[in-house]
Amino acid sequence: MINVKPFLKWAGGKTQVLSELINKLPEIVTKSKIIDSYIEPFVGGGAFFFYLKNNYEVKKSYLLDINIELIIGYKVIQNNPTELIKKLKKISKLYFSKNKTRQCEFFYEIREIYNNQRIKFDYKNYNKEWIERVSYLIFLNKTCFNGLFRLNKSGGFNVPFGGYVKPKICNEVNILEVNKALKDTTIICGDFSNSEDYIDKNSIVYFDPPYRPINKTSSFTTYSTNGFTDEDQKRLAHFYKKMSKKSAYLILSNSDSKNNSEDDDFFDRLYKRFKIYRILANRMINSNGDKRGKISEILITNYR
Repeated sequence: MINVKPFLKWAGGKTQVLSELINKLPEIVTKSKIIDSYIEPFVGGGAFFFYLKNNYEVKKSYLLDINIELIIGYKVIQNNPTELIKKLKKISKLYFSKNKTRQCEFFYEIREIYNNQRIKFDYKNYNKEWIERVSYLIFLNKTCFNGLFRLNKSGGFNVPFGGYVKPKICNEVNILEVNKALKDTTIICGDFSNSEDYIDKNSIVYFDPPYRPINKTSSFTTYSTNGFTDEDQKRLAHFYKKMSKKSAYLILSNSDSKNNSEDDDFFDRLYKRFKIYRILANRMINSNGDKRGKISEILITNYR
């Protein structure tokens, strides 16, 4: 039995709306507790995937994301969890041996190493340097402000120090559980369209793209240097329609454009052929704590 949760805190993570996603699973899955094939083209933190691995028999799965740093994280845990744990324990020991001022300095030292390392880093061929890089990624994620992953225009990680009292830098038990969850899983760095070859009849496919900003000040979509525009949203809608013809079970989540204006029917037009549900979720990313409240999001399925 697996008991796993995401190994990174990820902007737009689905932990808080899991119950809504579970309620939208097709009856064939809820009755049999078996998923023959699961595909997630924007895996991010993987909250829904890990929930399914905890509660269902998932025979094979395909996880994709365009963020190469995230993908090497999944691949390192899949292939070398023990070595990663050793490196995280070492970083954790160094971090907690310092006072608050030195912890902050240490964070920025690691951030600089992490950003400089990418210039000559071999992202194509798996090697031991991947393990070190993922240890830096997890350390930064656990100690930076709000646990964000954000890149500047040149591709550098630029989230400031979080200053938390006792961040759990090395969660050994969960890393080993993530490793178990990733058995029989294919992990791919690429655009969502690369998932087409893996989608067939009765596949469960969950699309969780970078959300469309609901106003001009909420455009946090920079998980990769490419961003995700309205044209990308339209391209995704076209892909969704194409995959629906394969008789796969499709679920898609996004922001609700009607939060900003009742007249904004962007998604209602794009997905007018499908079932659109509106749900309430907490706004997690906002520097102003007073503005972290309930907003409407949408879930779209190609089945009832």
